[in-house]
Amino acid sequence: MVLMRNLIKYIVLMLGLMSVAAPAGAVDDRIKDIRGGNRHFDKSRYRKAELDYRRALVKDSTSVDASYNLANTLYRMEDYEQAMKVMQGVSKGADESEFKGDFNYNLGNVCVARKDWGSAVKAYKKALLENPGDLDAKENYLYAKAMLDEQQKQQQNQDQNQDNKQDPNKDQQNQNKDKDQNNKDQNQDQNKQDPNQQNQEQQDQQNPQNQEQQVNPQAAQQMLQAIQEKEKQTQEKVEKEKAALVGKKKREKNW
Repeated sequence: MVLMRNLIKYIVLMLGLMSVAAPAGAVDDRIKDIRGGNRHFDKSRYRKAELDYRRALVKDSTSVDASYNLANTLYRMEDYEQAMKVMQGVSKGADESEFKGDFNYNLGNVCVARKDWGSAVKAYKKALLENPGDLDAKENYLYAKAMLDEQQKQQQNQDQNQDNKQDPNKDQQNQNKDKDQNNKDQNQDQNKQDPNQQNQEQQDQQNPQNQEQQVNPQAAQQMLQAIQEKEKQTQEKVEKEKAALVGKKKREKNW
């Protein structure tokens, strides 16, 4: 893991720096405890290192080096919550020290271990402000930023799904709304019909000839048959009248 490797490197570096930064005068009990904790830490005896650093803090609760090294030890022990509390308690003093950049770098690593991506991004930004050339801080910043973006995206999807669960008819309502809008648009299109076309339709309704043209084929056939029947009846009547007239003439002549 890149984050763990970088953190280990900086933990060792910081422990050495903190030891060098100890007062040059007489070595008091606090310094003895911190140095003892450093020796235990280098040999991975983290529980003993923790006890030494805590003893140093009992003697001087404002000791930045003891608090910082204790937080690093707790991180190695995967007690990330306690490590965060210790680092938050010493943050003001660390920000005023010459190790501000390294402190914020390691603070970012603790935030990553807790999956607090937003706080990790902020911590790495501070570290880069102090050490712009810190490639490890840049790499970790990009990683934390990507994870933060993904987290925000997932949260947005969850919020959207939650809204849909709270209102199961929302999709149906949207569909009905779209359907109503489509019907409205169709009605508007019909109302916007060409006035010339409307006048033509009215003329067709008033003109019998046009109506006749609009008769369907079956009705036209029936009308034709009726006309033919009428003509047949008329023709038969004419023939009867002619026959009657001829018979009368014959009777008159014979008579």
